Amino acid sequence: MGERRNISLIRRAMWPALALLVVGNFAGYAVAGPNGLLAWGGYHRNLKERQVEFKRLQEQRAQLRHRSALLDPRKADPDMADELVRRDLGLIRPDEVIVPLN
Repeated sequence: MGERRNISLIRRAMWPALALLVVGNFAGYAVAGPNGLLAWGGYHRNLKERQVEFKRLQEQRAQLRHRSALLDPRKADPDMADELVRRDLGLIRPDEVIVPLN
């Protein structure tokens, strides 16, 4: 009779124990998982880094946009066109001195 009682007790405790394991598993992932609370600090740091990089890329984009506006065929800047032609085609006279700005 004591053996049946033990088996009955184990069967009654099995489902709550299984539920506790499942809930504990989800709680563990919520805290220490790849998207959990502990990973949030890393996400915040990555966000700050990406914002700095984004700002740098926006500035670079503005510079490129300005440079391309200077090369617009309808109203090209003569100095910019002269600089590009001389640099790309090697049309530099021997008596000229080249001073790079970049």
